[in-house]
Amino acid sequence: MTGARPAGAETDAVPGRVAYQGAPGAFSHEACLDLRPWDEAVAFDTFAQALDAVRSGDCGCALIPVENSIIGAVEPAAGLVAEAGMEVVAEVWRPIRLALMAVPGARLSDIRTVESHPVALRQCASTLNDLGLTPVEGFDTAGSARTVAEAGDPSRAAAAPVRAAEVYGLSILRNDLQDTEDNRTRFVLLSTKPG
Repeated sequence: MTGARPAGAETDAVPGRVAYQGAPGAFSHEACLDLRPWDEAVAFDTFAQALDAVRSGDCGCALIPVENSIIGAVEPAAGLVAEAGMEVVAEVWRPIRLALMAVPGARLSDIRTVESHPVALRQCASTLNDLGLTPVEGFDTAGSARTVAEAGDPSRAAAAPVRAAEVYGLSILRNDLQDTEDNRTRFVLLSTKPG
């Protein structure tokens, strides 16, 4: 998704494509759309691949989550950023709101397992325990939503952003799964060129 580049936006430092880790609809994807709506957001499976895309020149910058208000450093992303040797050209704190989503027709009483990125599962561990649901570690938040949609099993759910339900055709069974209201993640925009 791209929009008009605002007047005065840097054109050489972070051109056209922003790398992020995850599937479309992930929190990193949302952060890209918020911070750089005029650029194309490009998904990669790992943080290392997203950073390599910047080094190779395939993408002008990478948006990487480095810190969460509940769990602290987002590893291994924070470690990779420290070793990347790139310039931080921008940063943004985003609220993290996890929704419980499943295939259309599923009810909360049907759900047995909840799949998501390990960091997201830690952010809603108490809530999942209170609901009697078993956490299952997955690729990432939106990737887990995609997996749940593809499986079509009404006993499986994902903890992911609301946008992921829209992208993968899932129904939201409950909003605000996170254990605390003040659940935020800091994302940094990295480039090999100074911003």
